[in-house]
Amino acid sequence: MDGSCTGANLREALFASARWLEQHTEAINALNVFPVPDGDTGTNMSRTMEAAVKELETSTKPEDTAEHISKRLAYGALMGARGNSGVILSQIIRGLADGLHGKNTFEAADLAHALTKAREMAYRAVIKPVEGTMLTVVREAAEAAEAAAKEKNNLLFVLDRAVDAARESVAKSPTLLPALRDAGVVDAGGHGCFVMLEGALKFLRGEELVKHGLSEVEKARPKFNPEADDGHGHEDAFGYCTNFIMYAAAPINFDEVRDTLVGMGQSAVIVGDETMVKVHIHSEDPGKIISYATSLGSLGQIKLDNMQTQHEEAFLSRSKNGEKAEHAFDEMEQADLAEDEPHAAPPANVSVIAVVAGEGLSQAFKNFGANYVVQGGQTMNPSTQDLLKAVNKVPSDSVIILPNNKNIVMVAQQIAALTEKKVKVVPTATIPQGITALSRFNYEASLDDNAANMQAAMADVRTGEVTRAVRTAMVNGISVTEGQWIGLLDDELSVAVESKEETVWQLLEKMDTAGHDLVTFYYGQDVSEPEAQTMLAQVQEKYPAQSVELVQGGQPHYHYIISVE
Repeated sequence: MDGSCTGANLREALFASARWLEQHTEAINALNVFPVPDGDTGTNMSRTMEAAVKELETSTKPEDTAEHISKRLAYGALMGARGNSGVILSQIIRGLADGLHGKNTFEAADLAHALTKAREMAYRAVIKPVEGTMLTVVREAAEAAEAAAKEKNNLLFVLDRAVDAARESVAKSPTLLPALRDAGVVDAGGHGCFVMLEGALKFLRGEELVKHGLSEVEKARPKFNPEADDGHGHEDAFGYCTNFIMYAAAPINFDEVRDTLVGMGQSAVIVGDETMVKVHIHSEDPGKIISYATSLGSLGQIKLDNMQTQHEEAFLSRSKNGEKAEHAFDEMEQADLAEDEPHAAPPANVSVIAVVAGEGLSQAFKNFGANYVVQGGQTMNPSTQDLLKAVNKVPSDSVIILPNNKNIVMVAQQIAALTEKKVKVVPTATIPQGITALSRFNYEASLDDNAANMQAAMADVRTGEVTRAVRTAMVNGISVTEGQWIGLLDDELSVAVESKEETVWQLLEKMDTAGHDLVTFYYGQDVSEPEAQTMLAQVQEKYPAQSVELVQGGQPHYHYIISVE
């Protein structure tokens, strides 16, 4: 096929791409760097693509256009998106559909244009894009396609150049991300993008779609190097590190506000929506930033640090943020999801939906007032459609979603555009954050006020999680061996030792438990009640001034989830 591609050709190529991705799923999963029991980019991407092509099963008419096929694919991908990589993939597909708008068939230049649209949509989906990931791969594939289309009006030639560029981009990803370089692997999401493009090319060439062994990049397994540089350069400190939350007095244009603030300083991290904006920015004139923000609304959680006098503290904070960025695309594997029924919480103008794994945790969220619980979490990412179904089931027209997992936040954020109901996502990344946020819910308050108050409450709690490493790795300067006990502090690897009990004690120390009032242990399905009671007694003995509570969470994978507030 050198000339044009029909809708029917496109449909079959997409099915082939999905099959090729499915054959590579485990190989892609094995490239994950982080050692906690989440991490499966290949599964997330494959499940998302599976949902996308399922939408094409009803599009079997020969006269179906390329525009129609791509739009159905984009809808299926959005509804079935799982995990961060799945959401980004759905936006890549949405961009492809935008690029094929109005096309019955498409040629080489149209394909290049569609890939460029895919690149634009992918970068727009991520507030702080990180190079060396699937974003880089789709960008460089699009650039190669644009150049090839100018050289020759041949569709297979253009796609072949895009595939070659994607392959090269994946191979060099370790040079862009220190975590990949230290682990000796390529980016999993980027490799998934390459595989999908390669599958479509193989089909259009009439080649066999049967995987024979592992490719060279797939043969690598994450390893750690104790001598490796962590890759975090020391940025020169200057001016003031400025942090605050702005609560808008009236709906704002978030993009315009973000762009204005970005122009006022450096190292800006600005997130939010039309009602609330959270700002982190470095500037020599913080007064100008504060004045602009107060012209739009009221401020909370204001914090200014003079980086000339507090350089070391500011650097450590930025290093931590950088580590989070490097792992922005670490993914979680999938499992079948069980649905819950709407819970009879007190009547309210606003309903709350929580994503939770474990019978005990589900009951805890219901007791705190959640109207609906979607079963999900580690290794159980609900799809966009799962969350949309929950939103449509609750009685209120205003809904708050608590993802309780960083890998579900992006999926939850897609819901507002898919329903007539008003939806806010409070971006809880852990179970304790979700419980604390829910405890601030006010049945008489508005959607916006509740969302703002609940999000602000997330800062009041620290989270510790105890589990076993599922792979050998070096993370945050800590060497981890597969099977070793590890502890996560606020979602960052913090402890790696040889016993579960020592993991608990080190986490409690790092969480400054003695400086807090309440400690809650949620014990998982792999911990017996007698064992949990023994741990409770030991913690009460060591921390007599604190109130220590024990809850049967029943969560998988994590033996203990610890909340300190």
